[in-house]
Amino acid sequence: MKKAIVMLVSILMLTSCGAEETPSDTPSDTKKHIWRMTSTFTSTTPLLGTLGKQMETKVNLMTGGTVQIKFHEPGVLAPAFETFDAVHYGAVEAGWSTAGYWAGKVPALQLFSSIPFGPPALEYLAWFDHGGGRELYQEIYHKHNIHAILCAVTPPESSGWYRQEMNSLEDFKNLKIRFFGLGAKVMEKIGASPQLIAGGEIFQALELGTIDATEYAFPSVDLKLGFYQVAKHNYFPGWHQQSTLFELMVNMDAWQALNSTQQAQVEAACSDNIRRSLAEGEATQAKAMAKLQAKGVEFHIWPPEILAKLKGHWQAVAMELSEADPDFKRVWQSLQKFRAEYKIWSDHGYLKD
Repeated sequence: MKKAIVMLVSILMLTSCGAEETPSDTPSDTKKHIWRMTSTFTSTTPLLGTLGKQMETKVNLMTGGTVQIKFHEPGVLAPAFETFDAVHYGAVEAGWSTAGYWAGKVPALQLFSSIPFGPPALEYLAWFDHGGGRELYQEIYHKHNIHAILCAVTPPESSGWYRQEMNSLEDFKNLKIRFFGLGAKVMEKIGASPQLIAGGEIFQALELGTIDATEYAFPSVDLKLGFYQVAKHNYFPGWHQQSTLFELMVNMDAWQALNSTQQAQVEAACSDNIRRSLAEGEATQAKAMAKLQAKGVEFHIWPPEILAKLKGHWQAVAMELSEADPDFKRVWQSLQKFRAEYKIWSDHGYLKD
């Protein structure tokens, strides 16, 4: 009997020790967190918005409902281009966007969105994950009370819809064109008048003649927005956006309120979104282009001499921005260093057409 009592006491002591050693940061200790997420893109815009909308279901399932994201259309909680401020100040817990829209606030963040003549998707991701990009990205965003997570990558865009053929850079003189990000700086260099207009407002601006031409996205999106009804000449390649990174922005207080398991689950949801965006982006463009051709759209390829001139203007822009902003310079140099080292692989590893 005495021996049995000793064994029972030992078991109870071990059980007690196990309970004490269980980390407090475990799923059993989770609280429910509901995030209001404002978006720069409508939930029905292919990839650009649908991938953000999918985060509602994905995060809810992966966290067992302990973290819930509520997607809100642009303008409901905050205007499309005020997503950064809304998350920064904590007016909302989260935002869905791409960092190129914050050029006026933090110039360096543009390099985490899309880059003229920049890397295609896989090279971009390689630099971000293994070339120091992620560390710079988080350092810059954390200064602004935001934790951002890379959450999608979209395919190359077209470089614009035009009412008439574009035969030289002279044709861009005084052209009022909706253009995004760093590519807009190049447009300024060649004499165009670039304007940044939210996606839902572009068609009306083009139809009314407020702008003469526009770029926005890739064929599956441009088809849905109906640009072909006004402009029949669609130019490729999208030298200004060979790939575009999208992000889930989270207010720092909201992010730090999650335990480490929940944080990992949200990050995993974004990783799955990246995989989905790569596959869906490539799978849906050919059918969209066929539909556009059936509607009378003429596809054009920029001649090498025009692309060479555009690239020269971009290099001048990159130098100017680096001289003006230390963070831009750090990020740009990091990317350039990685690309220089990566080139031997890109030159040898892949078949060339």
